[in-house]
Amino acid sequence: LDRVARERLSLELGLREAVGRGQMLLHYQPIIALQTGATVGYEALLRWQHPERGMLMPAEFLPIAEASGLIVALGDWVIRRAVADVADWPGEFRLALNLSPNQTRNSHLIATVDAALAASGMPAHRLEFEITEQVFHDAAAGSAILDRLRDLGAAIAVADFGTGYSSLSFLRRYRFDRVKIDRSFVRDIETSDEAQAIVSAITRLAQALGMRTTAEGVERPGQLDLLRKLGCDEAQGFLILKPVEAAAIEQARAGGQDLPSNEIEDYREARQAMAASGGAMRN
Repeated sequence: LDRVARERLSLELGLREAVGRGQMLLHYQPIIALQTGATVGYEALLRWQHPERGMLMPAEFLPIAEASGLIVALGDWVIRRAVADVADWPGEFRLALNLSPNQTRNSHLIATVDAALAASGMPAHRLEFEITEQVFHDAAAGSAILDRLRDLGAAIAVADFGTGYSSLSFLRRYRFDRVKIDRSFVRDIETSDEAQAIVSAITRLAQALGMRTTAEGVERPGQLDLLRKLGCDEAQGFLILKPVEAAAIEQARAGGQDLPSNEIEDYREARQAMAASGGAMRN
């Protein structure tokens, strides 16, 4: 217990200085439209290049940032950095940013977003903020901040859908633009009738409520095909592209491509065939 406590304190102390020392960086993962194969967005994902532990994933440090209150300052940096990164990339696509519950209880968030957009010249309608149902544990504060973000022109998505305690009532409590289907359902979709039924139910429900759907964690072609057949609108995951640094995306887009050159070969060929025929993928 003492060792765990010391390690946690060490990470917290390092996290307080990580941004100033240039140790934080963002990777971007593409989101594709399942009917056309076109890249319609990029999700910004935070990484910590720790001087001793190497590259740390969000699960290793974000809970500490949340508990210590550092998440607000860290989140502000992510917004400013991500908007500055993608503002000059050619093409019309959205930027997806994750918001923590603490951020949505802080009215300073609106000023941060406003300033980032003003500095970069990026229009607000290209921003999409992803939240989980934890935001609504303080329903009044969470809804008020999300409403103000929407007033700016940004979209709001609910992430990890299907894994919380009140997912269905969650959709009644707020008018979301997008539902992100949790990777746990995508992982088993090829072998589990139950997972297929859940994904199908989510897509139909979202359509009925005027929301679009994005599936996370796609790693196999079979998953991609089933998601398309079940009516899902978009997908992201290692099959399409692992998260990469901004320079890789920027270089690809400058060369007329919306994904870097290490995109999976068979899917690239399918997209090229669609572009040549002017058609869309069919079920």
